[in-house]
Amino acid sequence: MSWQATVVTLFPEMFPGPLGLSLAGRALENGVWTCRTENLREHGLGRHRAVDDTPFGGGAGMVIRPDVADAALAATQAAANIPRVYLTPRGRPLAQADVRRYAAGPGVMLLCGRFEGVDERFLQARGVEQVSIGDYVLSGGETAALVLLDACVRLLPGVMGSDQSGVEESFSDGLLEYPHYTRPAVWEGHEVPEVLLSGNHAAIAQWRQERAEETTRERRPDLWSAWLARKNGNRAAAVGGAAQADLGV
Repeated sequence: MSWQATVVTLFPEMFPGPLGLSLAGRALENGVWTCRTENLREHGLGRHRAVDDTPFGGGAGMVIRPDVADAALAATQAAANIPRVYLTPRGRPLAQADVRRYAAGPGVMLLCGRFEGVDERFLQARGVEQVSIGDYVLSGGETAALVLLDACVRLLPGVMGSDQSGVEESFSDGLLEYPHYTRPAVWEGHEVPEVLLSGNHAAIAQWRQERAEETTRERRPDLWSAWLARKNGNRAAAVGGAAQADLGV
């Protein structure tokens, strides 16, 4: 069965967009995944199909109504076991662990916000996850939805040329990826690290691990701290297990 992407949006013409090209596009053509859109405007109210209203308490902008959002959600007929995700700067940061969870399931339903956002009552009542792709504000959730879908689709079986491609990359083990080099071996006086030309696979693996740790420590101290804590925790657990074994526990 295909992995199902359902997008509720005011701009359905934005999908699949760039995901109709390259590996994701080929996978779409081959039925590895499907992309369905639900036009929020079709569930608007009145002659002008209004989807939003002024915020209670005052303030600039408009808010998407809960009844309109709910009608659009119901029209998608998305299965109950498919995660419902609202793309918003107020959400938790999207992480590779989230992407793996979404990709491992039957699909995902994405709600693309516009204006000042969506009525909070709808989000809470329908168990919608709130997710952000970064600490910045976009014109709407459509671009963020494309980012999330791209990250998921590339993990679907058969999409990438090598399953190993999804293992040895940034965030796969909590670290940023090591640097890459290719031909020519010397470019503008800059040489490829000698170890990569040695053919010594153990030395190469060690070099890559060291560079991944170094890069993560310098560029993402938050990831580095989390990785160290997890590593030390695993080491402590292993020591404790060995001690119990020695005691015959």
